[in-house]
Amino acid sequence: MLRYIILCFFTIVFGVNAYAQNTNDSIVKKSSDVVSSKDTVLDGKLFKSENKIEAIIDSVDIKSLTDLPEVAELDKKWLDELYSNSLFDTIYKSVTELNYEPVDYPELSTDTLKARLERLNTRTPFNVEYNASLENVIKNYLKHRRNSLERLMGLSHFYFPMFEQEFDKHNIPLEMKYLAIVESALKPRARSRVGATGIWQFMYGTGKEHKLSVSSYVDDRSDPIKSTTAAAEYLNRVYRIFNDWDLALAAYNSGPGNVNKAIRRSGGSKNYWNIRHNLPRETAGYVPAFLATMYIFEYAKEHGFKPERPPFQLIQTDTVHVKQMISLHHVSEVTGIKIEELQFLNPSYKLDIIPKVKGKTYALRLPREAIGKFVTHEDKIYEYANTEFNKREKPLPKLVSDDTKIRYRVRSGDYLGKIARKYGVRVSQLKRWNNLRSNNLSIGQRLTIYPRTHGGSSPSTPVKKVVNSAGKQTYTVKSGDSLWTISQKFSGVSVQNIKDWNDISGNKLKIGMTLIVSK
Repeated sequence: MLRYIILCFFTIVFGVNAYAQNTNDSIVKKSSDVVSSKDTVLDGKLFKSENKIEAIIDSVDIKSLTDLPEVAELDKKWLDELYSNSLFDTIYKSVTELNYEPVDYPELSTDTLKARLERLNTRTPFNVEYNASLENVIKNYLKHRRNSLERLMGLSHFYFPMFEQEFDKHNIPLEMKYLAIVESALKPRARSRVGATGIWQFMYGTGKEHKLSVSSYVDDRSDPIKSTTAAAEYLNRVYRIFNDWDLALAAYNSGPGNVNKAIRRSGGSKNYWNIRHNLPRETAGYVPAFLATMYIFEYAKEHGFKPERPPFQLIQTDTVHVKQMISLHHVSEVTGIKIEELQFLNPSYKLDIIPKVKGKTYALRLPREAIGKFVTHEDKIYEYANTEFNKREKPLPKLVSDDTKIRYRVRSGDYLGKIARKYGVRVSQLKRWNNLRSNNLSIGQRLTIYPRTHGGSSPSTPVKKVVNSAGKQTYTVKSGDSLWTISQKFSGVSVQNIKDWNDISGNKLKIGMTLIVSK
């Protein structure tokens, strides 16, 4: 009997402990998470240290957003592709300086290439007939640009479906999608030396002609779908002039006027290869680069390419029309989607802010699993965004003049993303201002920065105040916590409260960090 009683006692004690250890954290943490060293005043009421604070169930459970499955983290290579312009610069250089010299590439015989080009020619309206110059360009790409092409093939899995959809609507050959490789290396924010912007490299005036809006907040030339529609319209216009897709390609690059001049100077010939020597240098290499890219993509398997697919496809995303002004950082905070992914999916918002303008509609693209949660809780999300905007000393970020530029000295542990966040700018801007071709930095290197964020004019690290937690409630940061989710655990506590009470300027938290959660 005594043995039975002892067995029951241990079963109850250890059973309860095991249950407590395996149960997920509730929305309001157990009292063991909150440490109170003295009596505490909350909402005007005095609580003894031994008193328990009962959980209050919100009428709208915005906190459930924190339980969304994390979108697969973009790997380092993918993020480098998102922010780096090196691939775009390489493409631009290869087109303007195209070399037609013979290349030793025994893996591809001339007879095999001729047969493949003939098959390709039968299924596309482009003139893909064999010639020695095209053979040399193809072999040059296969031998010297293999890594770049493999990276572009990975990016193409995301972008090509949207290109094909738009081109199908406008009766454009679907192979025209390869033009985006030659134009921009699939970089929505690519910007040429003369100001052409976006995947399809529209100049400001041409973009306006095709209803691509450009403002301080939005650049539709960087919107993959809107700019593809504009590209399809423009290509149709030039095709109606020349009735030849090779010449339409040349006209897309240099304008119909230059193509007409080349035709006149070539005695009226309208075959691209016959007028090529009379075209501008860049345009002369434009169509060969396009045809070589088309061939390599179409025969990628035969050449052993193994591209890395992106972490999600276009079909795995969806859009929601934004009803109020909101920042991508706000969306990231409440949904848990990484800011880099939101910037990748929404490249047309120059300041990472989606504005609210009368008569205009702006869309936010999100992974599909986040759409339902965003729509369900959008009133709360907009309220949070509005509160955060109003708390800023300068409600909206503004570009500053050249007079306010600063010189920043790179320190140990710095990287472009960290510096960009500190001063409220983009990595691409840092690279453009400092003529950087890669993401690599050196300790002691000087960077020119035109900061947007308030308080970013001084590169020195601010001195942290000593936070006194005596007599105040504290909370220990756990894995998956953010300032937003922690603020929701305590009635009457906002994100800004936690920042002020703990002297926090950013949104980053460390696991195990102790935060004051009461005044």
